[in-house]
Amino acid sequence: MAPHHLPFYLAPGSGTDTLMVVMGIFLVGAILWVGTLYWKLHSLPERMAHKSQKLQFELVAVLGLISLFTHMHIFWVAGLLLALIDLPDFGTPLRSIADSVEKIADATPADETVVAEPVPPPAEKAGPAKEKEHSHV
Repeated sequence: MAPHHLPFYLAPGSGTDTLMVVMGIFLVGAILWVGTLYWKLHSLPERMAHKSQKLQFELVAVLGLISLFTHMHIFWVAGLLLALIDLPDFGTPLRSIADSVEKIADATPADETVVAEPVPPPAEKAGPAKEKEHSHV
């Protein structure tokens, strides 16, 4: 039997503490919000690398996972730096060179299989006849 002049945040005699229920809901919501913010911040390098179609996307993703499981922030920083840096694309020119060399290699045997007409030996000019030397070994 609480007097009527008590503040609203004190539990009434019925046993239901309204402030505790509100604060419990607020605490669960705050934990979910902070957790979501943490996950978004943690996956920032991976999302940045994915948006810009970086070649090193998988490496950035692995560094993010390593930093998540080991709680070592240096991996997250390394992933963020890799996501921000444009690495030169060496694969495309090398692939083009390899394709060209393969085409050349495939074309060479086909050209060699063409049988050419035998060329007759050049006709000897008329002149003094030379004796052929024969060596008998």
